[in-house]
Amino acid sequence: MASRILTFSALSIALAATVSGCMPTSTAPVVTTPAPPPVVEVTWEQKLAWIVRLEDQRLLRDPNPPPPVVLRPASRNQPVVYAPPPPADLVQLLGDPEGRVRRRAALALGHVHLAEAIPALADRLANDSEPEVRQMAAFALGLIGDASARTPLLTALGDRELIVQGRAAEALGLIGDKTDAAPIGAMLQAHVKAGALTGLEPDDLGYPLTPAAEAARLALYALTRLGSYDQLAASVLDASGQPVSRWWPVAYALQRVNDARATPALLSLANTPGRYTGAFALKGLAAQKAAAARPLFRQIVEQRNRPPAVIVQAVRGLVAVNETAVAEAMLAIHDDANADPELRQEALIAFTALATSESIDLLQDMLSDPLPSIRGAAVRTLARVDADSLMLALSSMEPDRDWTVRVALATALGTVPAERSGSRLSAMLSDQDQRVVPAVINAIVAAKLPDASRLVIEQLKADDFVVRANAASALAEAKSADAVAPLVEAYKASLGDSTYVARAAILTALNQLNQSAAWPLLQDALRDRDWAVRVRALSLMRAAGVAANALGPEAIRPASQPPPVDSAEWSAVVNPGFSPHAFIETDKGIIEIELAIADAPVTVNSFVTLARKGFFDGAGIHRVVPDFVVQDGDPRGDGEGGPGYSLRDEINQRPYLRGTVGMALDWEDTGGSQFFITHSPQPHLDARYTVFGYVVTGIDVVDRLVPWDVIRSVRIWDGVTPPQPPPPRRDSAP
Repeated sequence: MASRILTFSALSIALAATVSGCMPTSTAPVVTTPAPPPVVEVTWEQKLAWIVRLEDQRLLRDPNPPPPVVLRPASRNQPVVYAPPPPADLVQLLGDPEGRVRRRAALALGHVHLAEAIPALADRLANDSEPEVRQMAAFALGLIGDASARTPLLTALGDRELIVQGRAAEALGLIGDKTDAAPIGAMLQAHVKAGALTGLEPDDLGYPLTPAAEAARLALYALTRLGSYDQLAASVLDASGQPVSRWWPVAYALQRVNDARATPALLSLANTPGRYTGAFALKGLAAQKAAAARPLFRQIVEQRNRPPAVIVQAVRGLVAVNETAVAEAMLAIHDDANADPELRQEALIAFTALATSESIDLLQDMLSDPLPSIRGAAVRTLARVDADSLMLALSSMEPDRDWTVRVALATALGTVPAERSGSRLSAMLSDQDQRVVPAVINAIVAAKLPDASRLVIEQLKADDFVVRANAASALAEAKSADAVAPLVEAYKASLGDSTYVARAAILTALNQLNQSAAWPLLQDALRDRDWAVRVRALSLMRAAGVAANALGPEAIRPASQPPPVDSAEWSAVVNPGFSPHAFIETDKGIIEIELAIADAPVTVNSFVTLARKGFFDGAGIHRVVPDFVVQDGDPRGDGEGGPGYSLRDEINQRPYLRGTVGMALDWEDTGGSQFFITHSPQPHLDARYTVFGYVVTGIDVVDRLVPWDVIRSVRIWDGVTPPQPPPPRRDSAP
């Protein structure tokens, strides 16, 4: 019974449904709402990746943008939805809603260095709501360096934000129109009168300081670049000609402008307690060869109770005024084991410059000194004071075992008449250490050997790229008409070099000797695989009168082909998780450097990569200039080596203060592996050389380094990769 009832009920329901479906209904039709299009946001990281890529390629925009990506295909009721295009246009990014994007795009446009970007940068300088964007737009206009940017920059000297005023002054200084000194000076005078320099200690290295102090600092440097003593004096000297501030940038500016009218102020500043103001003042007095400073130079050197950098500059002052009476006293300072290492080095240089014939016996004894630096100094000095004594000594001596002394000998022989030096110089072309040969080539030309052209032309076939480069430059200096055809052949042979050095030198030499012969090679060089060669070729062609518009941006760009913008490799370069540190272990101790990954990502990435490969391990410090820089990173040791590739500059706003780490250059965009660390502030390097780090600890180690101290290892900490252990100690070149 139950089953029948259930069956009947089911049948009833089915019938009812059938009848119901046949009857009209008033129910509204169901409307389907289309799904909203997916929201895809272009992130800061993606924009930054494109910005760094384009600036490294030296492009304003990607010339071959990828096709649009379809997020949702079209349907009967819905249109196709595309992903946002990649942020591959720096000018468009300059108008991004986010201030940090606009700021970074502005800097990139400065790096790309094309006048096409000037209108967009000028607009941001005048109208952007964020001061950080405006000041970076000013800086970028200065990097481009085109005179068409002067008008907006002059207007920006009156910007409501003081740092924008300062960056506008800096940019005008970089552009270099001397008529801009007056408005910059007016801006500086207003800040000084308002107290911008009040309360600043002489050796204050703070950065950044107050906006007013920063604006004054940048204006001081701009007037220095423009060589305007009058505007400097009106700003920082009182009615009696004395400085209104003893802050070191004031002394720097007055010495750098090199005007004798600054002598009274520099004499006053030279007595300032501390390191930097006194050193800069003495440097200025030495450059002027100021006779009034002679007693002060002697007093500082004799008392030796000032900071070493100040004494170093006083020593240089004695050389500048040719104070020969102190020559042997300089050697005594060098021999003092307790003296500062920088001072000892400078004292030896001073002795070689000041020694007279009265020191011949001492110089002859120095020829057998255990230290190569002493032997080299003796050779150079003997050639200057008594060439006969040098030639007599050489007749009984074997070739020196140290290559740097043989370089010194070649240089010395270049000052000796050809009839006496010719045979020895010709023989030295066969030196087994190729680092000696460039000095021999230069000496052969300097001594005017009768067959100089033939001897040097033969060196165009050398295996060593530096030898070939020096040979080309020497032939140009000698105006050797016979060298044109051999130079053309040498250029073709150099196309297989891994480095730009020889090709660029040969192009430059050919262009000096015969522009018609150089022209087809210069045109080919615009397509060279190395950006540095393209840059040099373009500059030579423009110097020869080729209009800029005849060689547009496409003539030599793109500069590079970095990894794909969305690759993990590129992301690691532009968006690292940590600010890496480098630990440089030297013979004198460890130097810790914080690498400026945000300011110079490509340069830092190259340095880190080389360090992890052990590239720097065992390298000798090849250059130390007291109170200036320590330089290393050259696998050759003669200042000519590199990693086999070149880097584009990443000029940024970090100033060169004490302990700043910068990338060495031959000319723009020729960075590689050679880097330097500053002993003291060097404002003339600002906006010229890439800053990619600064010393955190170990600046005292930097001060103690002397030539041929050895880098034992460079270890990297980046918060991700475990630091590699230091390698076994090994010796380097002496």
